[in-house]
Amino acid sequence: MNTAIVYYSMLGNSEMIAEKMAAKLGADVIRIEPDKAYPDKGAKKFLWGGKSAVMGERPVLKPYEFDPDKYDNIIIGFPVWASRPAPPICTFLSDQKDKMSGKKIFVFACQSGNGAEKAFDRIKKMIGIEKFAGEMIFIDPKTRVNADNDRKIDSFCENIGNGPASRFSTK
Repeated sequence: MNTAIVYYSMLGNSEMIAEKMAAKLGADVIRIEPDKAYPDKGAKKFLWGGKSAVMGERPVLKPYEFDPDKYDNIIIGFPVWASRPAPPICTFLSDQKDKMSGKKIFVFACQSGNGAEKAFDRIKKMIGIEKFAGEMIFIDPKTRVNADNDRKIDSFCENIGNGPASRFSTK
């Protein structure tokens, strides 16, 4: 089964997880980046990122290559901002949701506090599905390195081909 890992990462947490999963799965990796980068330090990081997430902004993305017809499984990874998926992922999903019908959709989120479950619910509503084929949450995986994260990644990757029959469909 062909797998794509589509992710956005501001501080490298989602990128680190995506790269580890890609190495285990032999998956294609598609990095999503906004055309205009968000501030990544100090109070501006939280002010601009939080405002953008809460207001439901959809930033313009830098060009990326993604052909959903090539994949059976799509893994979406992102940081959680104000209990929401980071806005670049929302833009990606808005642009691509009609093209991903019939795919198994998996998600992973990186966060410092909490809110991933709410972010997952928002994505389900956004793309019109009831359940993901798999989901995983990490707490600051770059700075809180531990063996449990590697076990979670191993387990998640082992189940990519054997996950539930829940498939993505648009409403």
